[in-house]
Amino acid sequence: MCPGDPEWPTTLDDLGAGRPYALWLHGPGDLRYSCLRSVAIVGSRAASPYGLRAAADFASELADQGWSVISGGALGIDAAAHRGSLAADGPTVAVLANGVDVPYPASNEGLFAEMARRSLLVSESPPGTHPHRLRFLVRNRVIAALSRGTVVVEAEARSGALNTAGWAAKLGRVVMAVPGPITSRSSIGCHRLLREEGATLVTRPEEIVEAVGRIGTDLAPPPATPVLPRDRLERVTRSVLEAFPARGAAGPAQLAVKAGVDLNTVNAKLGLLAAGGFIERTSAGWRLTKSGRSNSPPPTQAVDPPDLPRIGNDHPLEPR
Repeated sequence: MCPGDPEWPTTLDDLGAGRPYALWLHGPGDLRYSCLRSVAIVGSRAASPYGLRAAADFASELADQGWSVISGGALGIDAAAHRGSLAADGPTVAVLANGVDVPYPASNEGLFAEMARRSLLVSESPPGTHPHRLRFLVRNRVIAALSRGTVVVEAEARSGALNTAGWAAKLGRVVMAVPGPITSRSSIGCHRLLREEGATLVTRPEEIVEAVGRIGTDLAPPPATPVLPRDRLERVTRSVLEAFPARGAAGPAQLAVKAGVDLNTVNAKLGLLAAGGFIERTSAGWRLTKSGRSNSPPPTQAVDPPDLPRIGNDHPLEPR
């Protein structure tokens, strides 16, 4: 495919003299159509379970909302993003640093075969071309140009993902970064983008869509606030419950003074609160139960994605 062909993405023209002379495609997808609503998700090959989970979840939910996911087909974050999109039957494009017929890295051969069957592999290198270090940095400009914005999920201080983010910024695309643990080397690059480069912090797919979508239309809804059982209580009943000490017991008179209501009201509300399991009677008066003391819902335990591999050492050819 060459510039001027019907399927040629005009966004590549933003590269000016750096525009590819041609692209080789493998797969049934339409590249120009896939790039109309697209987001690049990139990051470290030595990805943590946290990064793999974030990339796969973002890609899957973006695909559910009709967005294409573009990445580089590498180990780690790239592969997780491609798999997440495929799992949601969404379009995903891998921009390779080698020929579309050369499976690199070899461990992603099955992923590339599935993408060639259902989606799209793209390269500006002719078939049969093998990768070398420079080609990875050169292909990053294509990833940035094809998409409306780039999300960096994890990146070390020296990272190919940061190179992609740099190209995105030069081209006027939105640059987004996912925060990570301050103790993680894999998040140093993301935090630098947020602190020094003015990247947009994203933690949900809705925030990504808001950053690259239509102004005033694709706004991210506010995060849902957990609803606690005490939130459903009527105002006076809740004020009586909040008058209880965190530890120990209290009598109706003490509660009436603290809640600012009369004694008859307190006695009526004590029965309701006891029936709801918020309080219990003791020899010294009334006290909060365990559920009555709780101010937050039980925490959920994070689970690693079962179908994504844990990535270890980097391959020497490709910069992180």
